[in-house]
Amino acid sequence: MSSATLLTRATVGQPTLDASGALLRARLRAYERTLVLADTAIIVLAVVAGYFGRFNYVVGPFGGGAPVGSEIPYYVVCPAIVLGWLASLKLLRCYDDRVLGYGADEYRRVTSGSLRLAGAVAILGYIANVGVARGFLALTFAIGIVGLVGGRYVARKWLHRARTRGAGWSRRVLVVGDAPHVLELVHTLRREPYAGYRVVGACIPDALLAPVPQRLGDVPVVGSFRSILESAAATGVDTVAVTASGELTAARLRRLGWQMEGTGIDLVLAPALTDVAGPRIHTRPVAGLPLIHVEAPEFRGARKIVKGFVDRSTALLGLTLAFPLLLMIAIAIKLDSRGPVIFRQIRVGQGGKEFGVFKFRTMVVNADEMLAKLTANNEHDGLLFKMRKDPRVTRVGRILRKYSLDELPQLLNVVIGHMSLVGPRPPLPSEVARYDVDIARRLLVKPGITGLWQVSGRSDLSWEDGLRLDLYYVENWSLAADLVILWKTVGAVMASRGAY
Repeated sequence: MSSATLLTRATVGQPTLDASGALLRARLRAYERTLVLADTAIIVLAVVAGYFGRFNYVVGPFGGGAPVGSEIPYYVVCPAIVLGWLASLKLLRCYDDRVLGYGADEYRRVTSGSLRLAGAVAILGYIANVGVARGFLALTFAIGIVGLVGGRYVARKWLHRARTRGAGWSRRVLVVGDAPHVLELVHTLRREPYAGYRVVGACIPDALLAPVPQRLGDVPVVGSFRSILESAAATGVDTVAVTASGELTAARLRRLGWQMEGTGIDLVLAPALTDVAGPRIHTRPVAGLPLIHVEAPEFRGARKIVKGFVDRSTALLGLTLAFPLLLMIAIAIKLDSRGPVIFRQIRVGQGGKEFGVFKFRTMVVNADEMLAKLTANNEHDGLLFKMRKDPRVTRVGRILRKYSLDELPQLLNVVIGHMSLVGPRPPLPSEVARYDVDIARRLLVKPGITGLWQVSGRSDLSWEDGLRLDLYYVENWSLAADLVILWKTVGAVMASRGAY
């Protein structure tokens, strides 16, 4: 399909300037002020808790200025730590609206700013020979870091809900580029509305611009490459996102950046390379060019050894703690329907090696024989078979599936080494037989009990979205990301999203 055929006529005229940009900026400033106040309260509470926890002594008009046996004026030290902590967060740009509400950078900056201050206080205390109690500092910063990260998490969830509802908390974006690349970027941004980017218009090459109003999908075409600034002003956007186009040369982009200086509109370049996490990307200026270096994915080495150790030790601990629950589930399955308690199914693991995955049986014993008659009722696209009201599922099985309890025996697969706690979904041999080269990259790492697919909708995901999430994990896995996914799994399981 040519680029020209992707354009359809619009039934509305050109958009006019509105106050949405000013409203968004005002709301973001209010959000930042709220974060500052919340961080201040958390830091003050952390300092007070650290003091009481270490000295069990009240500072104030009824308790004096320093603990018994100490010459350190903690009535000065405590406020100084609070002010220094806030200054450290400000210096590391923890209140920059470009990092608020999306990605791990916000949490990293908060943690880094706190740890840097802790190190500075320890070094200054040593140099000045000031004996600030180490227990006080340890408690204060431990409580403070946990509190700050937790506070940001709560604030972020509120912001995500506001953005998803479309309550005016998202940046208005004008996308500039060739028609196919504009459509791709629009789809990517809409896939995660909580990221805070709402596309309101597009500028396309002059050759594709018609004398009548047009739409690119459902996005109005508001101008061409010759009228980017005018189109941005007319639509009231605060961000111009430039994607790939043969007509947007380096010189033209440079001039666009110059023209946008002082307008208050951000210029964002969207590279053709997608689904690569930040830690693998490094920008290095060479001969005036900001070259993007992309590190290769890591499939072996020390980090993989650590991941394997953490997986097996955690799974063994989980099996031990969950043994009473496992026993109760086994009894319920046995009383509900005839057949074995544990269902062992052949799946494909790392490197294409087959293994038997353990699950609590949730279906009748002749479920495989019934599958052929139910194929026409498949509610999932791609290579998977899913039915919301599958007649093969038992009464106890529906409860187990709703809360993913049927997957608990897979902890044994992790202990054996067939699986990981976090990874792509373990596929069936029949699915792998139809894999192409791209999909086969899922087999470069061990499959997981949970993963991005589990915390992003499970069975409600399309085959394409589930595959994209699996491949993203394969390319960008990390121990920190595993911890985040495990944490999100708890919420996804309790809410039983996409479980059937």
